[in-house]
Amino acid sequence: MKGGLTKKYIFNITGILVVCLWLFLLFQLFNKENSTESLILNVEDQAGIGESKRIWKDILLNDKKVGYSINSIKQFEEGYYIQDELFLKLNLMGFEKGLYTITQSSVDSSFRLKNFYFKINSGVISYSISGKVEGNSLHIKTGRGRRAKTKVINLTEIPMLSSGLDQLFTRIDLKPGDSRRLSFFDPSTMTQKDAVFKVVEKDKIKINRIEYDTFRIESEMYGNKLTFWVGMNGDILKEEGFMGLTLIKSSAANAPLNIDAGDADDFYEIAAVTVDKKIPQINRLGKLRLKVEGLEDAEFDKSGLNNDRQVFENSILTVTKETEPFKTVFTVPYSGDDEEIKKYLKPEYNIESEDEKIIEKAREIAGNTRSPAALSKIMMTWVFNTLEKRPVVNIPSAVEVLETKTGDCNEHATLLTALLRAAGIPARISVGLVYTREKFFYHAWVEAYTGEWITMDPTFNQMPADVTHISLIRGNIDKQVEIMGVIGKLRLEVLDFEYH
Repeated sequence: MKGGLTKKYIFNITGILVVCLWLFLLFQLFNKENSTESLILNVEDQAGIGESKRIWKDILLNDKKVGYSINSIKQFEEGYYIQDELFLKLNLMGFEKGLYTITQSSVDSSFRLKNFYFKINSGVISYSISGKVEGNSLHIKTGRGRRAKTKVINLTEIPMLSSGLDQLFTRIDLKPGDSRRLSFFDPSTMTQKDAVFKVVEKDKIKINRIEYDTFRIESEMYGNKLTFWVGMNGDILKEEGFMGLTLIKSSAANAPLNIDAGDADDFYEIAAVTVDKKIPQINRLGKLRLKVEGLEDAEFDKSGLNNDRQVFENSILTVTKETEPFKTVFTVPYSGDDEEIKKYLKPEYNIESEDEKIIEKAREIAGNTRSPAALSKIMMTWVFNTLEKRPVVNIPSAVEVLETKTGDCNEHATLLTALLRAAGIPARISVGLVYTREKFFYHAWVEAYTGEWITMDPTFNQMPADVTHISLIRGNIDKQVEIMGVIGKLRLEVLDFEYH
């Protein structure tokens, strides 16, 4: 579907962020450097692990099976080789989307990361990333061949990566009241995150009508509670995340069976925020006032809620639409000396504005246009008309999107941001909410600097974006994951609105 898109077909960020973040939250290892008693074992204590082991788990969304996972581990070079595979079928806006991820890692005898390879495939798009720990740094490689990119991440400490947790619990004497700190690296967002978990109490659970004695362990990540039920032998029998996502121990015979995405809840609808009244004639709105609750414990910097377009005070958010003509203080490319503005011209992880193909396409689209406002609109319209509108559960990369010309709002926003930067226009991604079908959905769009920051939505071909675009966070995917702390907690009340 190219052009003619209405908001009925909104594509939002919820799919990739929820799936990827949830995946890594539920499979993290506990760090060796704990503030209390260590969870990590010495190699001589691990003799009973054996040469290899495989664990299958069913994946449920609100009690409906949508996939399964396989965890494999074997001894390798004075440590372990660990492989995680995840198979999912999700209902995204009426589309059944298959997702496959594989994470392969080599760890030392204490399960600390040495190197890894991560790949995610959703049919249309495939994305991979690899990394190797050298000293206190993690060296990341993305892309292939001539377009391969490297990035060095400084580590606060050597993290864990996926899996191994099932093995660790079999060697730990769990006691209610014990607390531990964990550190993990998430290859989908290239971020390192610490959290604390607590052995809460002994508990009984039933799986397939069999009752088990367990320890219930709780942790919190981005403001969301994670719960593990660990059997008396150390096996993880159940893992519960947020938004109704759950893993339950299964078997090789049963794990691949009875998966039906068509019968599952729509992933986007689960995360949507309902409101008390309809907002009619959105495109004519000049101002919107909302009461916003649920941001009190959000971990992200809430100062970003206030800008030239938005004012947030005493739980009241007022959004005013920008009006043309837009302020213009330079001709393309931007050559000012404002460092805060100039940083939005630089390439970033997956916003490859320095890539030859991105630069070539930016020049082709721009032609002789030198007005930043005019060129921003031209580029936005090009992205809108060129990309096929389809929900994609993947890590958006501007170069990959330019090749596949397919995606949802993540892909639209990432490609437009890269093209604008390549043309010399400062640009950044904005993430938040947008109103459609009588609800607010999580969404991503772009802001371009022309002398003032102007919103533009390449998914809907809007410049400026309508006032139902509520910006919560600005930045790349490493910042966007922080929005997970408010999903399911935000409450909005429409106070009033004005038309132009």
